[in-house]
Amino acid sequence: MCLTKYFISTFLVLVALVACSTTPPESSKEISLDSKPKHHTSSGYQNDPFVETASSKGIFFYMRRAWDSIFVPKIPDRHVLTELESIQLLNSIDSERITWLGHASFLIKTSGVTILTDPFLSKFASPVSWAGPKRFVDLPIPINKLPPIDIVIVSHNHYDHLDDKTIRKLENKNSINVVVPLGLKSFFIERGYSKVTELDWGQSVSVEGIEITAESAVHDSARSTSDRNKTLWASWVIESSQKRILFIGDTAYSETIFNLVGNKYDSFDFAILPIGAYEPRELLWMSHITPEEAVSIGIDVRAKTLIASHWGTISSLSDEPIFEPPIRFKKAGHDRGFSDRDLWTMKVGETKTLETIKN
Repeated sequence: MCLTKYFISTFLVLVALVACSTTPPESSKEISLDSKPKHHTSSGYQNDPFVETASSKGIFFYMRRAWDSIFVPKIPDRHVLTELESIQLLNSIDSERITWLGHASFLIKTSGVTILTDPFLSKFASPVSWAGPKRFVDLPIPINKLPPIDIVIVSHNHYDHLDDKTIRKLENKNSINVVVPLGLKSFFIERGYSKVTELDWGQSVSVEGIEITAESAVHDSARSTSDRNKTLWASWVIESSQKRILFIGDTAYSETIFNLVGNKYDSFDFAILPIGAYEPRELLWMSHITPEEAVSIGIDVRAKTLIASHWGTISSLSDEPIFEPPIRFKKAGHDRGFSDRDLWTMKVGETKTLETIKN
């Protein structure tokens, strides 16, 4: 395929992808919401406290995304580990551990249970397999070489957080416990999974001895032009006998929400926080945080260690330089009193021990 045809086809896919967050929801018959939480609407869900979801971004934003998707950025040395290095490092740590597979996909092992978050392990974050936002670093550990997955947790249904190809390829579907926000159960059932639990904000489920609770986030959902905000989005609290971990796939900043989380749980050993895809602010402030806001969330929820997510993996999501987020994240963390030990910007494929944090 020539460059011109690739650009045009990629542009059309990106327009389709982003249109899903700018097209008004389909009209629906009004139903009584008197007995439902404020984040429930007659046709789906909204943020609470209310923040408008997904602004119209304009043709030039989409053109920049299509152009960026064509080129591979210059990747810093040691940003990504080789497959051999990744597998050897993973296998060398059998205790509490976390592995970054890129973007918001992490393998977390705690109390002997392996959890996969926001599974995007293929090439394109797109409804098609040949165009759209793409990985510019290879998957460090192939799907067929991952350790057995006990639990899959999904924050929301955007293509860079819930990948159809990955979900279909995971092995032992009947034994994997899937925990998702409201509205996403059918996605997994249709792909061969049987142990699927949907949760609303504030609801919990105990799986394999792990307590998993859905908490609110400021974001949106869609996979097409017709399903805007018809499924819920969430941040997740993961509690084992060993650790309490907060996982946020995507969110805008809300002092109200995250102080409530901090007050409810008192503290977290680790908080996995998105730090990328934030420019231009006038278009993305209602759905993505800056690195500085990520640190603010860490402080609001009283997390001891902050782990950077949602950066350094996929091109063409936003305007900021691809490797700017970790620099700003580290500086903001230092300015707010965190040490290097408490601020993790992992290599793609790296596994680190979830050490007991000193009080």
